[in-house]
Amino acid sequence: MSDAPIYHIDPAKFWADPYSDLANMRRDAPIAYVPELNATLLTKRDDVFVQEKRTEVFSSKQPGGLMTLLMGENMMRKDGAAHMAERRAIFPTVSPRTVRDVWKAQFEAATGAVLDRIGARGSGDLVTDFALPVAAEALKAITGLTDMPYLEMDRVSQGMIDGISNHAGDPAIEAHCHDCTASIDAHIDAQMPTLKAKPDLSSLSVAMKADMPEEQIRANIKLAISGGQNEPRDAIAGTIAALLDHPDQLQMALSGDVTWLAVFEEYARWMSPIGMSPRRIARRDTINGVTFEPEDRAFLMFGSANRDEDIFDAPERFDVTRDTAKAVSFGAGPHFCAGAWASRCLIAEVALPMFFERLKSVALSEPAIFGGWAFRGPLSVKAKWLVQ
Repeated sequence: MSDAPIYHIDPAKFWADPYSDLANMRRDAPIAYVPELNATLLTKRDDVFVQEKRTEVFSSKQPGGLMTLLMGENMMRKDGAAHMAERRAIFPTVSPRTVRDVWKAQFEAATGAVLDRIGARGSGDLVTDFALPVAAEALKAITGLTDMPYLEMDRVSQGMIDGISNHAGDPAIEAHCHDCTASIDAHIDAQMPTLKAKPDLSSLSVAMKADMPEEQIRANIKLAISGGQNEPRDAIAGTIAALLDHPDQLQMALSGDVTWLAVFEEYARWMSPIGMSPRRIARRDTINGVTFEPEDRAFLMFGSANRDEDIFDAPERFDVTRDTAKAVSFGAGPHFCAGAWASRCLIAEVALPMFFERLKSVALSEPAIFGGWAFRGPLSVKAKWLVQ
């Protein structure tokens, strides 16, 4: 392990609310070894911003990591030319032009159908009733797994996230993750002949057309699902909850004084659905007086970087007028989220404006509760609205 100062956490409390511990680390030990996580955490924004780019030290390649073992070696677990080759291969699926010309209309149709379904209910949980199907239907289109039920898309995504976060080695969690990846493989098998006969711009079709090895196709589809379901789901429901808790800021969005994109970017800074990214130390290096040894495990703490007091004024405050240019919500280096344009379109151009346009007098029925630190989002957002 590194020779960083040691900082202990209570894992249960850290999962419920990591921010006080992260603030303590930023103040007292910005680079700290946390025995309960068996990792050295980088908690300051500028350290995360700089070191994420130094892949020769902070390597994404983790042959023994949980993501590689459970999902296959996807492009997120590669660096340099190997990473860029696979990133370029799937770019036609997630390019700004494809998002604008192909996916946005499908996002709007699916979101409208979900709102039609829940409008007459007058109440519900915005995580499971609205955000979950909206995110899943979008992901079905983008991946090409259009025959997968939206509840199954959410199940397999959560199962993989639980699996790659299973640092305690719970065998039941691992077994469930294997069941989820098997389901994805089965749906890929079912769609390959269809997409071979009639190609489209889905990631499965584009990867097949690029002659990507099948093992890599499967690993990258699983990556897309693990990162393309839970995070948009949680960001949609969480942003709505934040706005309902801050009616003055909701009014600014409704009146056009701030854009829905500014609202989403502030939520992604404030709550950071992707709270951290793991790295393997590839060679010995010293940073700010802390020496890392080869094979050490480091966590780049995006959720902490986005609340760095040296960068953001009153960072614990949700403020849609804030300048979020220095936030690292989507990463900062060569592994910058490939799905960022699709996420911004789905959330800021479709889900948020359509939700508040269609449902009237929306109010929280009870306070939203958030959980997680590696991945963070609302556990439920109970709300009510006028029956359509």
